[in-house]
Amino acid sequence: MATQTTAQRSFSFLRIAIALQTLTIFLQAVSAGLLLTTSYGETLHSVGARVMYGAALLYVVAAVLAWKPGGGSPRPIWHASGFLVLASAQVALGIANVPAVHLPLGVLMFGLSVLALTRR
Repeated sequence: MATQTTAQRSFSFLRIAIALQTLTIFLQAVSAGLLLTTSYGETLHSVGARVMYGAALLYVVAAVLAWKPGGGSPRPIWHASGFLVLASAQVALGIANVPAVHLPLGVLMFGLSVLALTRR
């Protein structure tokens, strides 16, 4: 009984982490629009990038916790780790100012995050 409760709690934490990640990516799209239209958009987008990266790290932690105590599948760890790689590339491309890849990668990341959220 305690193992089932721990597994459910880990599962909930994983779902919350994915939802937070999805929200931060969506807010990055909003701040990208503000980047083009306002003077404070660049600051907002820069801060948002750090928050989005933190959310990707939280997703990895949640995936590990959902796997270890509950004895679940390690597949979410691979998904979260892959997403962290995409987030790292996204940040690097943003810093390097490569919008031709940065923007489509952001759209892809949002789609993958929504997909992960609906599959949990």
